[in-house]
Amino acid sequence: MEITKDKVTELFCIIDEFYKVFDAENAGKLLLGEDGVKRRRRKASLSDSEIMTILLYFHFGSFRNFKHYYLFFIRGTLKSYFPNAVSYNRFVELEREVAIPLALFIKKVLLGKCTGISFVDSTPLRVCRNQRILIHKTFKGIAQRGKCSMGWFFGFKLHLICNEKGELLNFMITPGDVDDRRPLEYKAFVEFIYGKLVGDRGYISKNLFER
Repeated sequence: MEITKDKVTELFCIIDEFYKVFDAENAGKLLLGEDGVKRRRRKASLSDSEIMTILLYFHFGSFRNFKHYYLFFIRGTLKSYFPNAVSYNRFVELEREVAIPLALFIKKVLLGKCTGISFVDSTPLRVCRNQRILIHKTFKGIAQRGKCSMGWFFGFKLHLICNEKGELLNFMITPGDVDDRRPLEYKAFVEFIYGKLVGDRGYISKNLFER
């Protein structure tokens, strides 16, 4: 997608229409903690739709560094489009508030269509350096040690399926110690895939081949 202000407006409108439906169906539900007690959410000057737009628009250009993109493009070039843009540190805090609607938006709106030729692979999502595993607290009890082609890591795995056009067909995030073949056993992950599914040697399995 070409980086233009019109595209920012178009993307925001699509996201905002989606979020209105999402918010109406889940009003109040996302404010409940694990103990069922309603938690208070501090009101932000940026709307959830604006936060999602900023996060997704980063991937439509040639930006390599999100902090530079936010400080100089969002708060600079597009300042008139996001007049209430918060500080970078505050924006990082707000990202977690839109994690669920953003994931659903990608699943419902942005995924491509299977063409009969698909590719599957996984990549590690490291949450800290290996030397800090024992003192890591943010994802304690959730993140796990795993191994990839680059060696051992601590965190999660992002499993992706795309077609030969490079369009994303589905994705799944699992703890780092989950076998790459496990997501393919879930019907919901591959129910729209037909034809040939190509993976590297890590996906070799008699059961998967027969399926």
